Amino acid sequence: MKINAPLQILVAFLLFSHFSFAQIDVVYNDLVWSDEFNTNGAVDGNNWFQQTQLPFGTSWSNGEVQHYTNLPSNSFVNSGFLNIVAKKETYTDQGVTKNYTSARLNSKFSFKYGRIDVRAKLPLEAGTWPAIWLLGKNINEPGGYFSSLYGTTNWPACGEIDIMEHGIFGPQVNYVQSTLHTPSSYGSSVNHGGIVASDLANNYHVYSMNWSPNQISFLLDGVLYYTYNPSVKDASTWPFDKEQYVLLNVAMGGVAGTIDPNFTQSSMLIDYVRVYQNTSIDSQAPTNFTATLGTISGSSVELLLNGLDNSGNVTYNVDYGSGANSTFSPSGVQKSLVINNLSPNTNYTFTVTATDAAGNVAANNPIVLNAKTTNVLQCSGTSSIASQGVFLTGYNYAFETIGNSVKITFELLDADKVGVVAYLWKQSPFGESAMSNVSGKIFSSTITGQTIGSTINYAVKFAFAGGMSVTKYFSYVVGSNCALGIETSSQLKNVLYPNPVENIVTLKLNDEQNNIILTDILGQKLFEAVVKSNYNIDMSVYKSGIYFLKVKNSQGSETIKIIKK
Repeated sequence: MKINAPLQILVAFLLFSHFSFAQIDVVYNDLVWSDEFNTNGAVDGNNWFQQTQLPFGTSWSNGEVQHYTNLPSNSFVNSGFLNIVAKKETYTDQGVTKNYTSARLNSKFSFKYGRIDVRAKLPLEAGTWPAIWLLGKNINEPGGYFSSLYGTTNWPACGEIDIMEHGIFGPQVNYVQSTLHTPSSYGSSVNHGGIVASDLANNYHVYSMNWSPNQISFLLDGVLYYTYNPSVKDASTWPFDKEQYVLLNVAMGGVAGTIDPNFTQSSMLIDYVRVYQNTSIDSQAPTNFTATLGTISGSSVELLLNGLDNSGNVTYNVDYGSGANSTFSPSGVQKSLVINNLSPNTNYTFTVTATDAAGNVAANNPIVLNAKTTNVLQCSGTSSIASQGVFLTGYNYAFETIGNSVKITFELLDADKVGVVAYLWKQSPFGESAMSNVSGKIFSSTITGQTIGSTINYAVKFAFAGGMSVTKYFSYVVGSNCALGIETSSQLKNVLYPNPVENIVTLKLNDEQNNIILTDILGQKLFEAVVKSNYNIDMSVYKSGIYFLKVKNSQGSETIKIIKK
């Protein structure tokens, strides 16, 4: 039997706030809707709609084999708990006979932004699929509670937030997963996170989802285990700017696998469902808003953002020509936002605004920053050479010097590889480190504290379902804008000597007409000429250091490193 409900809510809130304040971006304090299931008997019709209509003629999605019913044997309240009961029984409805029954409840309450807590105990029998989830109120789904009035959008453009699912992730019992379905990724969505809990069949756990304009976070018993926060929020990645409603159900079979032949019935028991928002009007705008420039490279500009707000968080929106970006940070904590994929040696104007979750804007909006990207000190290209395994199509690579750091980016081009992760391999001494996923099959790592002119050697291991492949090792001179050796498939035989050189360096080139360009370590052009196959360059006028000679002729092009003593 439950303790006094108001006292229970206060205790739960204090515990949740204690454990999760530092883990989520917005803390929602005010209980706006709940069902404590304190009245025995039928499910409260003021709160819940029992969805029974088959949306696809004879079936539900995902190969499920149950009928959802409004029978009191499939959903009822007893001793302070909602029971959703999946049963093995022959049942005919809508002209279709099925061998299993269960219940699917739609909340008659919808909301945008807030936190939901559901305390529940789950069925674990093979073939059962309990779920606590949300759908966009605007979904066009026959038989859904809101569909007849608000159903203007097909799935997944309406957005789906799966707070908890069990039983569809292979044989691992007690593993629950949270998933986001959007137009950018749905079905077997890549946007998911999971956690193993203790004895889901016999212990109650609190499944929570915290949804703000910035991100969606998932917690088990107040502990964060997954956050969804796409860098670009648009209709494809972020349909979560409209109201959603709650669904509770237990499906049978389909993607949940083979049902235990001895199965008779099993239940998901729910102690409570609670939704929190912040109902008091927030009229206080962010203050002390600042935006300054950080590190600038040939392809990126860093913006350093800060501000104060009583809500605890500040959202920053950045516009720059045809591009836009947004991020957020706790009040008073400087946020570094790196704008990538910019053109080299180009002027950019960044217009930055600061707001809070209530939409209040900083008084000094906007702050306008002007920055010019540098010349790209980069080597890049495409290859299919493997040191281990094989590549069917190959991979793109790029090494870019940014200050005293080198950003290494690789993209796997093989379309047949799924579940891809990448690891950066250092050649000597050997080391392996995980790379960050940028998007799709693009991965990046930045190594710091490098010396301009030094040579580094790295490869990348791509691991995927069913195997792995490793690229060749690439040698890169830190600070160069070369093309990692020969830029074409030609086997060039341009020669220069002596190297290292003190005064005169002699060129023996493989064509009678050659365009040569001499640059320093920063890519600044020092000398350019069209020369014959034999030519001398006087290096005595240059200080000691690393230089690069680019030779281009009818045979191709080649960049040669020159060391000046």
